[in-house]
Amino acid sequence: MSRPIRVLIAKVGLDGHDRGAKVIASFLRDAGMGVIYTGLRQTPEMVVNAAMQEDVDVIGVSILSGAHMTVFPKIMNLLKEKEMMNVLVTGGGIIPAADMKKLMDLGVGQLFPPGTETKEIIGYIHTEVEKRRVG
Repeated sequence: MSRPIRVLIAKVGLDGHDRGAKVIASFLRDAGMGVIYTGLRQTPEMVVNAAMQEDVDVIGVSILSGAHMTVFPKIMNLLKEKEMMNVLVTGGGIIPAADMKKLMDLGVGQLFPPGTETKEIIGYIHTEVEKRRVG
């Protein structure tokens, strides 16, 4: 039996609105995943270090500040430096569709806008983690 999926939920930068991140953390936990919530005002370095220490499968970034084109690429570069490319990076918030495409081209997983059904997010995480554990 494989271990439960471990997810780190992060709020990066000066964005102080964390209700959505807490809701996501709660429903992922209810779905049987191990969830670590880093709290507010994290740096990409803090997020990647926590992901390494906690041996997570997924980093989920909640972002409403408009800094997504800085935050996600920095996290991806840090994961590459630490040879942690098997970690799924996903997230959500206020991110324009064109920017979502650019981020996905950089290796970021699916990004979810506000109002996404929780079962869609849970299903996506299960599918992606399974692929990464097998491959």
